Amino acid sequence: MALINPHINFNGNAEEAFTFYKSVFGGEFKQIVRFKDFSSPEFPIAKEEENKLMHIALPIGKSNVLMGNDVPEIMGKVNENENRSKISISAESKDEADKLFNGLSAGGSVEVPIADSPWGSYFGMFRDKYGIEWMVDYDPKYKGQVQ
Repeated sequence: MALINPHINFNGNAEEAFTFYKSVFGGEFKQIVRFKDFSSPEFPIAKEEENKLMHIALPIGKSNVLMGNDVPEIMGKVNENENRSKISISAESKDEADKLFNGLSAGGSVEVPIADSPWGSYFGMFRDKYGIEWMVDYDPKYKGQVQ
């Protein structure tokens, strides 16, 4: 079965955001590539952008990877207040759902507090301090499996 691995664009703070995500999820970065790693006469990189991230990957769980990058200024800014697609996390327990919800929502804005939902799962929704929208769900019928 195909996996869905979210990829998020940032305006120069991808490394800060991913360091925060790593503090919540744990694990180690699988890959960090900076723009300067690809600088060449054909692909020159501005001095102020050379340490920005072209690609970063953080494995989460057994088969998921959260990926991201900084958008070079010559390509314009990412609208951090747009209605982005949400990243959905299926937790394996209520405790894990609480840990992820509380950790990732720190400094952000909660849209739906985590609680028992009318459809029978334990669910919450928020925008983190970097503007990324998340949903955390624990359904005892699925126990962290794709629903």
